[in-house]
Amino acid sequence: SKADSWIDYATLEDSMREVLNISALRRVAVLDPIKLIINNYPERQEEDCLAPNHPLNEDLGKRILKLTKELWIEREDFMAEPVEKYFRLFPGNQVRLRYGYIVTCTGFEKDDQGNIITVYCDYLPDTKSGTAGANSIKVKGNIHWLSTRYSIDATVNKYDRLFKEEHPGNKTGNYLDDLNLSSMKSSKIKLEESCLLVTKGDQFQFERHGYFICDSNKNSIITFNRTTTLRDTWQ
Repeated sequence: SKADSWIDYATLEDSMREVLNISALRRVAVLDPIKLIINNYPERQEEDCLAPNHPLNEDLGKRILKLTKELWIEREDFMAEPVEKYFRLFPGNQVRLRYGYIVTCTGFEKDDQGNIITVYCDYLPDTKSGTAGANSIKVKGNIHWLSTRYSIDATVNKYDRLFKEEHPGNKTGNYLDDLNLSSMKSSKIKLEESCLLVTKGDQFQFERHGYFICDSNKNSIITFNRTTTLRDTWQ
């Protein structure tokens, strides 16, 4: 069209999701890590859990995630005092470690400032994903994780919309008044070990988080930029 028009940014994001859902390999990243310790898991034991490289393409095979006694999980996947309809970890509740076992939360530890730093649980040995006992117990929660021994450090830049309004400056006459000051947030994360050799331009879906592209990997200092979330979360 020769006429000026405004296209909602969500249209671009939906198009990106449609393409990346097909093309992007899956990886696990813990963006806000706290430690999970499995009380009854042997100290030196480790085992392989198999995760698909792409759930829509079996030909791309599977990769190994190492399970150990100490894991990283998302801070948002635990609540000491759960709200209604919260199905993830809280004392006494059971969830499945994605690609692994069902665990029961037994307690937690706080630091001097009152922040939760460690969650404790017991695992049920006969409930590993892919085995005959995987469906013996039904749980509503399913959380992702990484081994503290087999994960790597990285940085992510989480980009969001540059403006808070659909038509920047429409109300005040100055588009700078509508800048979204939270349009980029950086944080330190944990990545699965298979990402150690990523190169600039490699794209992945970080499970549960969205689509990310490698910005750089120099001297094992890895940076990813978020392309878009898994769904439109803008309010």
